[in-house]
Amino acid sequence: MQLTALAKSRYTTKAYDASRKIPQETIHELLEQLRHSPSSVNSQPWHFIVASDEQGKARVARSAEGGFAYNEAKMLNASHVIVFCTRTEMPESHLHAVLAQEEADGRFANDEAKAGQDKTRRGYVDMHKFDQKDVQHWMEKQTYLALGTLLLGAASLGLDATPMEGFDFKKLDEELGLRDKGFTSLVVVSLGYRSDSDFNAKLPKSRLPAETVLTFL
Repeated sequence: MQLTALAKSRYTTKAYDASRKIPQETIHELLEQLRHSPSSVNSQPWHFIVASDEQGKARVARSAEGGFAYNEAKMLNASHVIVFCTRTEMPESHLHAVLAQEEADGRFANDEAKAGQDKTRRGYVDMHKFDQKDVQHWMEKQTYLALGTLLLGAASLGLDATPMEGFDFKKLDEELGLRDKGFTSLVVVSLGYRSDSDFNAKLPKSRLPAETVLTFL
C-alpha cells in the first residue's frame, strides 16, 4: 500500500480487541522501524519501554488512574504498549556512544570526518543548551519524530495504534524508575487490533483542505 493511502486510512484507535495478540515477528519489524527513526544530527535522545504481558501493561496503566481513566482500557486491552521516553539531559556518555556506533557502522572515511561529525552534533547540543536554552524541548521533538515513524509503520503492518499524552507523567516516571536513569516519559502508544466497539473506526477522517495548509512559493 502506498504511503498516501496509509496516511489516509490510519486513525487513532479508541477500543482494542483484548483477545488478539500481535505476532512476534510483526512487533520485531515495527521496533526495527522505530529504532531507525530519524533525529536531528543523529542525536537519538530516546528510549522505548515495551510492555507485552498483563503485568507490564498494568504497570503502565497505573499512570492513567484517576484523571486519565479514559485511557486505562486502551493500555490494558492492547496487545502491546510502548512508553516513549526522552533524555533529561545530553550526557557525554551518550554522545560518545552515538559516535562510536557511527564509526562501527562505517560512516567515517577518516578521523577528520569523525571529528567533524562530533563537532557538528555537539554544536547543536550546545546551541540548544546554552543559547536557545531549550535542550529538553529539542530532544522531545526528536522523540516525536520517532512517534511519527511508529504510527505510519504500524499502519503499514496492519496494526492499530493509539498515541496518548493523557497520563500522569510523574507517576509513570516513578513506576518505571525513569528519572534515575536520566529519562522522562513523553508519550504512551497502545498497539494491537481494533475492537468491533471502536466508534472511531466508523467515522470519516477529517483534515483541513490542502489550500488551507499548503503554500507554494
